[in-house]
Amino acid sequence: MRRYVETHGDSLKLGLQHLMRDAKAKNIRMVEADAFKVGTDLATTPGQVVLRNRLVEVIHYTPTTAQVHQMPIVIVTPWINKYYVLDLTAEKSLVRFLTDQGYSVFITSWKNPTADMADVRFDDYLLEGVDAAVQTARQICKVPQVHLTGYCIGGTLVSTYMAWASRHFDAKDHPVAHWTLLATLTNFSKPGDIDVFIDEGAIAALEKKMAQSGFLDGSDMATSFRLLRSNSLVWHYFEHSYLLGESLPAFDVLFWNMDTTRMPAAMHSFYLRQMYLHNNLVKPDALSIGGELIDLTRISQPLYAVSCQDDHIVPWQQSYRIRQHVNVKAPVRFVLSTSGHIFGIVNPVVNPPKRSFWVAEPESNEASDHWLAHAPKAAGSWWPDWLAWLAPQCGPMVDAPNVKARAYPKLGPAPGTYVFEP
Repeated sequence: MRRYVETHGDSLKLGLQHLMRDAKAKNIRMVEADAFKVGTDLATTPGQVVLRNRLVEVIHYTPTTAQVHQMPIVIVTPWINKYYVLDLTAEKSLVRFLTDQGYSVFITSWKNPTADMADVRFDDYLLEGVDAAVQTARQICKVPQVHLTGYCIGGTLVSTYMAWASRHFDAKDHPVAHWTLLATLTNFSKPGDIDVFIDEGAIAALEKKMAQSGFLDGSDMATSFRLLRSNSLVWHYFEHSYLLGESLPAFDVLFWNMDTTRMPAAMHSFYLRQMYLHNNLVKPDALSIGGELIDLTRISQPLYAVSCQDDHIVPWQQSYRIRQHVNVKAPVRFVLSTSGHIFGIVNPVVNPPKRSFWVAEPESNEASDHWLAHAPKAAGSWWPDWLAWLAPQCGPMVDAPNVKARAYPKLGPAPGTYVFEP
């Protein structure tokens, strides 16, 4: 009421306009739809689409150094949002940071599923997504192995792939030398706040809805996560947009967060039931993926795992448990970054430092609270620590790869086409 008086009624008029805008969009907007333009303001790191199939585009970023480490990095992004959270503005872009440090980087940009993709399975994401990206990077860079990185559900898929590859390939032919997980669940026994939505009745209701449309709409997924933080992600906008009539700030992460995607019905049903409801990923040989029984304990490649202290989507104590599930002899470096699911990962090097992190190599059966009690804490971003771990393992510096080979015709520049599909 004070704002109404101060603005001579303009706050009420603007608040009603904002309310009508959101009612028309059937969504409480956190940022204006035209605040940014993908490919112009966001996702601007230069690159080339080197693979496109029905599920994914693989982007190879243009090297910014004359030479690169011999072994490329393949990043598997989540498909519950668009891929460019790791390539926001130039200052916040993890992929730009990697290319500037002399790495050849590939990333997945997933297709936004339509009704005719209802039968696409989790297996298909592994074979036509992760394996296709890995094989493409190997062939372009002419190397036998890559470094594989996965973020969030992309990390869950990468973990599944590592178990699948450990069964599918002979040890000498394994296509991944070492791997990284970013804010990833593999043990779903205590999945955090989202657990309130996970039971047989809730999943059956979702399956019934998906059976009619062929997919889970992105707005349904976004609403679930917003309700978990309703004060900041719902009621904040009632107050500031509607009651006070304030304009929405142009915030790149919020713009990305509202750029939602759909989930194929078959894939999402499998994921909810086998991972969240039954926690089968950590049970040896409980799942058959891509024709192979998978067991995380077969994974022996060195792992760098990052969790986030305030992550309500992937609680760090659960993410930490990957140490207990891979082979006991597998070297693991575990990092706990301050902040949450996004800013703990999108954590550029700045001066003065905004955040900090704990890092140490946990023992195979060491509890998370014991690890935290003795892990040293460092100021700043964990990105340089990751590079210090990666550099000696990613091989010598070689001339940047030539992607003009006949096997990889020009499919268009980054950010590709799939990222623009509504």
